[in-house]
Amino acid sequence: MRELGEFAVIDLINAGREQAAHVLLGPGDDAAVIAAPDGRFVVSTDMLVEGRHFRLDWSSPVEIGRKAIAQNAADIVAMGARPTAFVVALGCPADTAVPVITGLADGLWTEASRAGGSVAGGDLVHSEQLVISVTAFGDLGGQAAVTRSGARAGDVVAVAGELGWSAAGLAVLSSGADLSAPAFAHALATHRVPRPPYAAVLDLTGEVGPTALTDVSDGLLADLGHLAAASGVAVDVHSAALADPDLAAVARSLDADAAQWILAGGEDHAFAGTWAAGTSLPPGWRPIGVVGAGSGVTVDGTEPAGGTGWESFRGADVTPTGRKR
Repeated sequence: MRELGEFAVIDLINAGREQAAHVLLGPGDDAAVIAAPDGRFVVSTDMLVEGRHFRLDWSSPVEIGRKAIAQNAADIVAMGARPTAFVVALGCPADTAVPVITGLADGLWTEASRAGGSVAGGDLVHSEQLVISVTAFGDLGGQAAVTRSGARAGDVVAVAGELGWSAAGLAVLSSGADLSAPAFAHALATHRVPRPPYAAVLDLTGEVGPTALTDVSDGLLADLGHLAAASGVAVDVHSAALADPDLAAVARSLDADAAQWILAGGEDHAFAGTWAAGTSLPPGWRPIGVVGAGSGVTVDGTEPAGGTGWESFRGADVTPTGRKR
């Protein structure tokens, strides 16, 4: 980076990129111009810090770039909006190899395209370690946002996407196990590049949508807890509905608890929502519990015995790599 310089690198990572339809003006001016067809944006931001949220000896630059976009795009989709554009601020040391930066850019663009948007601009600065900050924009298409506050007693709790596999991948990486073992391949891939099931939300029609919705970033119990608090309800999760024999096999090989990965692992970026009783769940969704009167989250009617998920600045939750949020 020191040899090439900021502006040459910016030109390099933007060369040949094609902007999504909502980006009316991309990189090259003082700011981007993004369309807001119905007069509103959905906006979210998230940050990844090297050594805290990722390690270059555990993940490739492309994988890290994809992960940075995926966790932001999932927040946008969890509001019922379509991702349209991403603005990325990147800090790096002067001795960072240029292929690291171009790899990050390739990953950012790959996942932005998968989510339906593009990288509309950003900033590149000198810092002591790699830092990636993404701001994501989304379009509601004239519909009301789907918030965490719409759940009602009697609703069904359902999820779309896999749970626990990202935590399993982190456990494999932390264990010193043979990373080439076929049994660990899916866990490692899921941890390195989460694949939010965007279509499970975006392909819904308005009349069959969820009453409340969130993405699973901090852990299933933690995120359902946020939803329950916002809605003023209680949520009970059925453990049998969450059982995953393949994940259990990975857990046994590491002497770990698959149920804890599923309930509190986090970084899955699946979607959890509530649906009115009697609603036929759309493809990709499966029931895992019920909404009732009261407050808090229980598992099979009892308080969860282990942790519920991730929360920044809580010392007990710090891991060697750090975890999101």
